[in-house]
Amino acid sequence: MEALLSNAAQCCPFLAKTSAASLRQLSSSACPHPLGPMRSAAMTTSTGSGVVGGNSALFRAAQHCPVMGRAIAIRSMKVSPRVGRHVSQRAGISSSHPKNMASPLSESVAAGRFNAVPEFLVRAETVATIKKPAPVLETKPVAFKGGRFEYDSFFAEELDKKHKDKSYRYFNNINRLAKLFPMAHTGTGEHVTVWCSNDYLGMSKHPLVSETMKLTIDKYGAGAGGTRNIAGNAQLHLSLEQELASLHGKDSALVFSSCFVANDATLATLASKMPGTVIFSDSSNHASMIQGIRNSRASKVIFRHNDVAHLESLLQQCDPAAPKIIAFESVYSMCGSIGPIKEIAALAKKYNALTFLDEVHAVGMYGKTGGGVAEYIDAMADMDIITGTLGKAFGVVGGYIAGSARLVDYIRSYAPGFIFTTSLPPAVVAGTLASIRHLRKSGVERAGQQIKTRQLKSILGDLGIPVVPNPSHIVPVLVGDAETAKSVSDELLLKYKIYVQSINFPTVARGEERLRITPTPGHTDVHMNYLVDSLSTIWRERGLKKEHDWAAEGGRAGVGLDRHVPQLVTEVDVAAGLATIDTESVPLFSRPGARLVEVSA
Repeated sequence: MEALLSNAAQCCPFLAKTSAASLRQLSSSACPHPLGPMRSAAMTTSTGSGVVGGNSALFRAAQHCPVMGRAIAIRSMKVSPRVGRHVSQRAGISSSHPKNMASPLSESVAAGRFNAVPEFLVRAETVATIKKPAPVLETKPVAFKGGRFEYDSFFAEELDKKHKDKSYRYFNNINRLAKLFPMAHTGTGEHVTVWCSNDYLGMSKHPLVSETMKLTIDKYGAGAGGTRNIAGNAQLHLSLEQELASLHGKDSALVFSSCFVANDATLATLASKMPGTVIFSDSSNHASMIQGIRNSRASKVIFRHNDVAHLESLLQQCDPAAPKIIAFESVYSMCGSIGPIKEIAALAKKYNALTFLDEVHAVGMYGKTGGGVAEYIDAMADMDIITGTLGKAFGVVGGYIAGSARLVDYIRSYAPGFIFTTSLPPAVVAGTLASIRHLRKSGVERAGQQIKTRQLKSILGDLGIPVVPNPSHIVPVLVGDAETAKSVSDELLLKYKIYVQSINFPTVARGEERLRITPTPGHTDVHMNYLVDSLSTIWRERGLKKEHDWAAEGGRAGVGLDRHVPQLVTEVDVAAGLATIDTESVPLFSRPGARLVEVSA
């Protein structure tokens, strides 16, 4: 509190002459409320002493302030006009307040009585001195009929918007076949080759994983039985968290039902609890992080994608004393770019910020033991929070965070997304644990995936088919139009029996629609040659833009800029990965009837 007062006192005479102890006493001293039971919700906040904020001596003093009094009055008018009129009169605000009237704060600044004015006070003054119409809830006439709101009409209209702007999502019936990976069958039973799965290494069908899950379900049943706090906290869960903490070189880890939930819950909990938190978010961050930031209601600052200079310029404008979180990803899944982890770590250290690194598309895929890009470039120790998924390279389902013991325990104790949801089933946890332990020893799967990625990018590049350049395992093929991208995806599926999902707005920017291809170690040369031939035929028959066409237009999404981007993983490391194989992997359980083994980290 003293640190905040030190800054605010420079521009507020009241705070300059009032000690922190006096402010605390004022905030806990009740004053008779002039409105009695008419107290507005906008004027009340709970305090540690139990005194209602709108009824405290400090609140009364704020009402007499030329700046805060006006801001309180306007806020009260928005929430409760009846109460607001009374407060407005006390603050000297009338409904006919001239827009060009100079406020006491403005006059004080002009006279040089205040050294500086914080932005939040300027905003408060603006709100308080300019009359604004009360917010009106926008309604759609089509949703009303006979004075009643028509719910189905509203839903239909909103869905129609999606269809018109080509952002409506279609879900194909694809049933992946474990024994025929990467094949699947459609709803009609036709076999197709899947080229867009996030099961990057094929671990979902690995015999070790599937056998472990079968044995576990026989022993412990299908479900966890409750939340982690109520019957759902088994040794398997604890062992998995210990394994994940070890994977990332952290004290602790916490498992969630998905990484969307992990990101949302962690960011929302951290930023909402730490007073005055400012979150710096990469413009290409995943929806789960965006949702967590929104739910935190903390201040948000967006920096240009992977632009470290822009990030630093924004950090320089932030209050040095404010808690700060820099949220970014290692591998951005739709463009394949890789975040500048070490550079952001240096800025975080310089400006006293926490780093929040999403390694969802990197865990299992990079590093000697599959710890992600941060492990591969030796930067795990510089990251405060690492989040990952159990549902992509590890082949099962779930999400997690890893960090210091106190930070993880804090999230465990405060995050509703963790506390109030059913725990992952034992079979899922056991299968995941088996997958992680295998990939920590074996580099064959990672190396195989890297080889297929290099091969496909090289062939498509030689043919001029526009691949968005990137250093990761993602192969995005630029189409540039939502309807065309969907049509190409449909043709590949229906005519060529190849499944590649199209990616449209809002996942990518309008005009940057694409096909997102993800090779796996299970794709053979036959599979790849057929995919390339099919894409070449479609591009030729439809006259779709190739690399040189995008170059003639100045480039788009990195295509057509004559830019070569080397792969992050070197040829030497790929060769080294091929030489490592896990020969000791055994299911976590021996045969049915035997005792549990290998459950402790």
